[in-house]
Amino acid sequence: INGNQSVSQRTTSVAMSNGIYCTDRYKHAISNDGAATITQESLSSGSAFTDGFANALKIDVTTADSSLSAAQKHMIAYSIEGGDIQNIKKGTASAEKLTLAFWVKATKTGTNVVRCYTPDSDRSCSQSYTISSSDTWEHKVLNFPADTTGTVIADDNTSGMIFTWGVAVGSTYTSGTLATTWAANSSANDYVGQVNNLDSTSNNFHLTGVQLEVGEFSS
Repeated sequence: INGNQSVSQRTTSVAMSNGIYCTDRYKHAISNDGAATITQESLSSGSAFTDGFANALKIDVTTADSSLSAAQKHMIAYSIEGGDIQNIKKGTASAEKLTLAFWVKATKTGTNVVRCYTPDSDRSCSQSYTISSSDTWEHKVLNFPADTTGTVIADDNTSGMIFTWGVAVGSTYTSGTLATTWAANSSANDYVGQVNNLDSTSNNFHLTGVQLEVGEFSS
């Protein structure tokens, strides 16, 4: 829902702070010494626009934080209600694989991480992707394995699954080994390798075209 970033009912521009929304359903979890302006961006060119997306979520760094302390972070979180994701049958022998695709543009090149977390079972799985070219729209496709272990997601309106894009994180979230298979949640394994997209006032981070599908796909 709102993967194309077209709905922004609260505001179309807001200063970075913990718990805020700009585009609907995309919540920012923030604790760092930097500052940024978060906007709903109108697109008129680039590969994401050509692919049919007229809007994007944009993070424009206005005060850099080049040295994150251990627990500091900026993440973009999307929560799916349990009742909307029963078809993946998580926690059963018939559990399904998932594919997450999105368009992303960032000034800083290198490794970024998306984490998938299921609160009912306190389990998580993370997948990395690479920004290859600075300030260039790139389409990413991430495959998440099926999870046959743990508590079945409750069929209600609480958060059944949360996808979180790392923007910048401290060592609390990077000091272990990236959990690319489902496991009991451990913060140290969540965002291993994540670059710091807040380390310069020249940096921007853009996201649109978010799509989640049941099954494993390559494009």
